[in-house]
Amino acid sequence: MTELPDAPTAPQLYLITPVGAEPGAFAPMLSELLERFEVSCIRIPGAGDETQLGRIADAVRDVAHGKDVAVVIEDHIQLAQRHGLDGVHLTGGAKQVRYARKELGPDAIVGAFCGNSRHDGMNAGEAGADYVSFGPAGETGLGDGETAPADLFAWWSEMIEVPVVAEGGLDATLIGRLSPVTDFFALGAEIWGEDDPVSALSMLWR
Repeated sequence: MTELPDAPTAPQLYLITPVGAEPGAFAPMLSELLERFEVSCIRIPGAGDETQLGRIADAVRDVAHGKDVAVVIEDHIQLAQRHGLDGVHLTGGAKQVRYARKELGPDAIVGAFCGNSRHDGMNAGEAGADYVSFGPAGETGLGDGETAPADLFAWWSEMIEVPVVAEGGLDATLIGRLSPVTDFFALGAEIWGEDDPVSALSMLWR
């Protein structure tokens, strides 16, 4: 099983695939991205029916594992097992961390999205999460408009050993500002809406 790297000394790239991606069209683009950029982990969003998610899981796994890149899927523990993925990204904070760890075993990747809550992040870490994700780090039109402030990442990186991921509303300026206090940057929506996602990523990640 491909493993998530230890917390890096410099931030690493964590890629989120587009919702509803068509495997036949997306796999070549993903392959090109992995040729040009060093990616530590790929996350598949959990939206869609079981058949569709299974198809994209297989396509992403085949490309990513060929490059020794870990693949997780949001929330769907059974799909992760069935399709040979490396673990899950839990969107509900710490709630299912212990259950996911029990189901997937000690070697699986279990990550938890904790919004802007220091408390949820600590609970997830104590429950055995391999990483905690905070966001949105930048302004977006989604959710209630609250962001995960820079001082949250700064506090976490100083006080907590569990690796931290920044995601949501990222741009080059924010990535530069958070780089000293963030282990991974999760990029997805920032690039897939562009005509050339590879070029868009190169503008954000240099």
